[in-house]
Amino acid sequence: MKNLLGMTMEELKLFAVEMGEKPFRGKQIYNWLNQGARSFDEMTNLPKTLREKLKAEAQIGGCRAIRMQEDKGDGTCKILFEADTPASGTPADTFEGVFMRYSYGNSLCVSSQIGCKMGCKFCASALGGFVRNLDAGEMLGQVLEAERVTGCTISRIVIMGMGEPFDNYENVAKFLRLLHAEEGRNMSWRNMTVSTSGLIPGIQRFAEDFPQVNLAISLHRLTNEGRSRIMPVNQKYSLGQLLEAARDYTDKTHRRITFEYALIEGENDTDKDVELMIKKLGGMLCHVNLIPLNKVDETGFSGSSRKRAHEIAERLENAGIPATVRRQLGSEIDGACGQLRLRQQATEAHTSKRRSAEHSDQI
Repeated sequence: MKNLLGMTMEELKLFAVEMGEKPFRGKQIYNWLNQGARSFDEMTNLPKTLREKLKAEAQIGGCRAIRMQEDKGDGTCKILFEADTPASGTPADTFEGVFMRYSYGNSLCVSSQIGCKMGCKFCASALGGFVRNLDAGEMLGQVLEAERVTGCTISRIVIMGMGEPFDNYENVAKFLRLLHAEEGRNMSWRNMTVSTSGLIPGIQRFAEDFPQVNLAISLHRLTNEGRSRIMPVNQKYSLGQLLEAARDYTDKTHRRITFEYALIEGENDTDKDVELMIKKLGGMLCHVNLIPLNKVDETGFSGSSRKRAHEIAERLENAGIPATVRRQLGSEIDGACGQLRLRQQATEAHTSKRRSAEHSDQI
């Protein structure tokens, strides 16, 4: 059966023709999907015979929200999604999104993979292991489902959730094009951001394919030894190569790069670290986004204080490097990427263990 969410309008027109229908039926299906339809019965302008045929030959796909945590203070929502059509058929096919409210519009942090291969030592995403890539429909589904459960329109997305987007380039690229399609959501390229841990071939390709989409690079250390210790990707693509690729990107696109810098107490927040940032990023078309690390018990790392973060931001600004401290959102919820999924897995494991014990007692 075909998953329809994630197909372009042209692909759906061809699919309609394959079913013996007129191409405009594909356009009608496309419109319903982008309005968030969850069943073919909702598509009331389609003949009943076609709706029955769709039930037999296709499925919508995407994902459903199975758990949500809301910060009552700022309205941030952490959402745990489950794939509608899990590839592995296991409960591990869950992934996260974060809905954030800003004065300029609502944003969603989107996952591109279930789990992650990159193995960053401070991140919860990889702790549950890598499962698979998400397809374009499952990424689009996060946007539609987040709008359904929050009742709010999403006007911006950041692909900064679970996974490494450039490790799943084709699906991410299709997702971006679906968001931008005039006949679909018609989201501006400038309202989209993709974050990478530093896959240089992906950065180079992204500059060619999406010069108007914002690029963020997870930096976190400014020495090879230090970065390799917390980010294994640096062992393949060194810091020097990454910064050179970043400069090439800005030369080609004339767009500013955002360097994400998660502040880890005692690891990368010393005066020496700040001096290295000033030395190596000075003169580059960039912005540094300082992020006091969300605490994840399993990693053993603690975030720097917000006071220290603002001190570092001031030093960077005085050196001519634009810097901000990320607004603290979702302080009452499991804010770290992958954390809610870990909690869900732990709950399921505890329930399974308890049921096994009860079954043994009965025997």
